[in-house]
Amino acid sequence: MLRFEHLYTLTSVSQLRLVLSRQGKYNEAEAMHRQALEEREKALRQEHSNTLTSVYYLAFLLYRKQHYPAAVGLYLRGYEGYAKVLGAQHLTTAACFQNYKSALKHRET
Repeated sequence: MLRFEHLYTLTSVSQLRLVLSRQGKYNEAEAMHRQALEEREKALRQEHSNTLTSVYYLAFLLYRKQHYPAAVGLYLRGYEGYAKVLGAQHLTTAACFQNYKSALKHRET
């Protein structure tokens, strides 16, 4: 049996949390997002691209739940990490930055 920390298990959990989000089960999805992020940070490292993807997805979910202050912090973390790992001009880095600006704007209103 695979442990939760195994990369295949983390990938499966990632898929399940996306399904839950699409079904509107945001609280369940958020719990899985947070658990997957924590495990990816342990198994990989904070600036690994898979860990940053977990950060990005959690930020997106929190944005959808209108938890803008938390989303802003995670989008910023994702943007800074992606800029280091992928480069400032990468499409994922740019998308993360655009989402950061949007969350920041909503937080201030």
